[in-house]
Parts: sequence; structure tokens; C-alpha cells
Amino acid sequence: MAAKSFDMIVIGAGPGGYVAAIRGAQLGLNVAIVEREHLGGICLNWGCIPTKALLRSAEVFHLMHRAKDFGLKAEGIGYDLDAVVARSRGVAKQLSGGIGHLMKKNKVTVVMGEATLPKAGVVSVKTDKGVEELSAKAIVLATGARARTLPGLEADGDLVWTYKHALQPKRMPKKLLVIGSGAIGIEFASFFNTLGADTTVVEVMDRVLPVEDAEISAFAKKQFVKQGMKILEKTTVKKLDRGNGKVTAHLEDAKGTTTAEFDTVISAVGIVGNVENLGLEALGVKIDRTHVVVDEFCRTGVPGLYAIGDIAGAPWLAHKASHEGVMVAELIAGKHAHPIKPGSIAGCTYCHPQVASVGMTEAKAKEAGYEVRVGRFPFIGNGKAIALGEPEGLIKTVFDAKTGELLGAHMVGAEVTELIQGYVIGRTLETTEEDLMNTVFPHPTLSEMMHEAVLDAYGRVIHM
Repeated sequence: MAAKSFDMIVIGAGPGGYVAAIRGAQLGLNVAIVEREHLGGICLNWGCIPTKALLRSAEVFHLMHRAKDFGLKAEGIGYDLDAVVARSRGVAKQLSGGIGHLMKKNKVTVVMGEATLPKAGVVSVKTDKGVEELSAKAIVLATGARARTLPGLEADGDLVWTYKHALQPKRMPKKLLVIGSGAIGIEFASFFNTLGADTTVVEVMDRVLPVEDAEISAFAKKQFVKQGMKILEKTTVKKLDRGNGKVTAHLEDAKGTTTAEFDTVISAVGIVGNVENLGLEALGVKIDRTHVVVDEFCRTGVPGLYAIGDIAGAPWLAHKASHEGVMVAELIAGKHAHPIKPGSIAGCTYCHPQVASVGMTEAKAKEAGYEVRVGRFPFIGNGKAIALGEPEGLIKTVFDAKTGELLGAHMVGAEVTELIQGYVIGRTLETTEEDLMNTVFPHPTLSEMMHEAVLDAYGRVIHM
């Protein structure tokens, strides 16, 4: 059987792959996409989207308890965990179906099955009907990543969960241990803690949300503790003894080892790239710690083979994958493409309070040799934040004292995941402090704090 021929084949239909396929089709390429599980990948089905749906339910539940603060009455407040989960799955299903529609609309050939690369330019797909051969000059790897498992901490779906189990919980944890305080760990900790689980978070680094600016981490930690979470930093989970309906965790810190009992453990200790069983090594693809090594244009060094998204390394973010997908499709179609600048990609964490950042932290900027000017503005000084009943938060800006370049922006508080984009655009347009100070921000909005945090860096803050 002759191989079906395409201009471009994409392996993996997550936010990197499906976007690459659409952009390729828009540019007139004949595109095929291979997916072994769900259109939309982890992000739509098991990650970004369904977790936000769960967190929204927790946020509404939290607000219902605060009804009195707003002059409202709500009595007999409760929740139905199954219904909360069903809503989250419904949201994911709606969006996953939408991707199928987009593939049809853009005339992308969808092949459901497991892909391997037997030789350059050829993709062999094991489908439920047999093996299908596809060929193309350009192949894009967008196979994503999966949860890292540490020896002795493996998930069993009963007592020890990964994010997948946590998204479809069979029961409500009473005493929960979350291992890892990155975005995934802290979001699940926030969700279950809000619904009443006695929650402990263990982080091996010296602070929670370790990639964030130290000041933002400290502020967020204070809020988490206020909400009843226990946070153990510089602590390692050495092993888990599983018993009947309970887990004994052996926790090690500088003082020694202690044990604590939980009924549920969620492991969120990072991710590993899906690089196995594709035939990459035989093709000469360089792999470093489960990630494909690529240049700034996502080229693997093997002619015609690209890698985008989580498989191509940090930052492990859906929006980074999508942008790389567009860039690679444009390169394949012979267009002029711009490399993605990691320093202008925002990170967002949807815990309560939300955390968002772009660019360098204050410490990283100093480490890089910059003389910095730092501005801060608290939510308590903003009319809209007080009217919303959300006075806990902080916006921080970091500037190069010599040139006025915005090096980084860091936020914690209500809706900061929506606000951060203002600074992202600023970084993309290579804005200076002067441009930001001369911009008129609408009143009353939370965004005014972004203005004030810049003014503060230059000794011109008004409302503080």
C-alpha cells in the first residue's frame, strides 16, 4: 500500500499540534494530524480547561460563604462533588468537540492512532483498522508530556492520585497531602481546601510556587495559611506506606524525619516529555532529560522534523505550544517567522488568590547584572478591589534603572491572570516606564494598580 502523501504531518492534537495544523491549512498546506487519545490533548481534556471549571465552582462556593459581607443571605450552603465534576467534564467535552469541528472546517485529515517514525519523512500509524502509512516533507512532533512519577510515590488511583484522578475524584478527601507546589499542585490544593479538605502541601524547594518572585510566593503562602492550608517547605516525601484507607507519609526536612497520616495523596512533582516509542533515537533526534532538543525555530536538527510544546521543553505552557505551532507552520509554508521569546510568555496559576507573572523576577534581574527599580502597589489601595471585596493582593514591577525597560511583572490577587496580559503586550512592544506612565488606565478597574505599580518604581505613586 502506497503511503498517503501530505505537505505536513502533525503528531499530537493538543494546543500545540491542532493549532499548527490549522495554521498550516490556512497557508494552503495539505495537513494530516495524528492523535492517539483526545483532540485537544491534555490541556482541553485533563488540564487547563477542566481544572479551571473545578476552581470556578470552588470560587463560587467560597463566595456563597461570604454572602453576609455583601449584604446577602445564603443558608444551608453545600456542594455535590459529582455535579461539580460533571460540569467540569461537560466543559472539556464541549471544547474537545469544537476542535473536531475546526479540523473539518480547515480540511485537516485526522488520523486516530499511535504514531511511529520508521524513517525520515514517514509516519506509521497503528489505528483500530490496522496500520496506515503517511508521508510528508515536514513532520511536527507535538506529543506533549505526562505527570512525572517518583519511585515509591506512584499513583494507584485509590489512595494516591495524579491530576487525572484528582479531576474525577471518587470521593472528597478528608485529609489531603499534595506533593509539589507548582501550578498543578497548588491549584488542586486550593480546590480541595476550599471544599473543606484538611490540606497539607509539601514543597522540596525553599518556598511554594518556586518559579514566582519571592515576594509574591510569600504573599500567596500567607493567604493559603489563612485559608487553613499547612505548607511544609524544604521538605521531601521519602516514602508512602499504604494501608487500609490511609497513607502514612514519611516527611524529611532539615530537622529529621516525621510521619503523618492522610486518606488521599496528590502527586504533582513535574512532568516528563512523551518521547518514547516514536523511533526518535534511530532518526538521530537529540533527547535531553525526556525533552527533544530544538533551536529557536523548533527545528530538531533532523531535516524536516520539528518539535513544539511540552516535548520541546520549558516553559510547559499551552499558550507557548500554540505559538510555536503557528511559527513552525509558517516556516514550513515558506513564510518569515519570528522565534518565540520565553521572557515574554506569562505564567498563570488559578489558585485563590490567583498568581500571574511575566519576565524576570527581581532576584533574576539582579543576578543578570541589572541595576533595578522596583514598584509595588497593594490591592487595598484600589477602589475596585475594595468594592469587589478582594482587598488582598499585590502588583510588583521590575525595571532596568538605566533604560526604563520593563524587565518583569509579578502579581497575586483577584483576576491577575487576566491583568498580566497588559504587561505582556508592553514587553512585546518593548515598552519603557514612560509609555506605561503616560497610558490612561480606565477607572474604576483593577488595571489601575498596574499603572500605580509603575509610578511607584519611579517615586510617583498617587494612591499610597
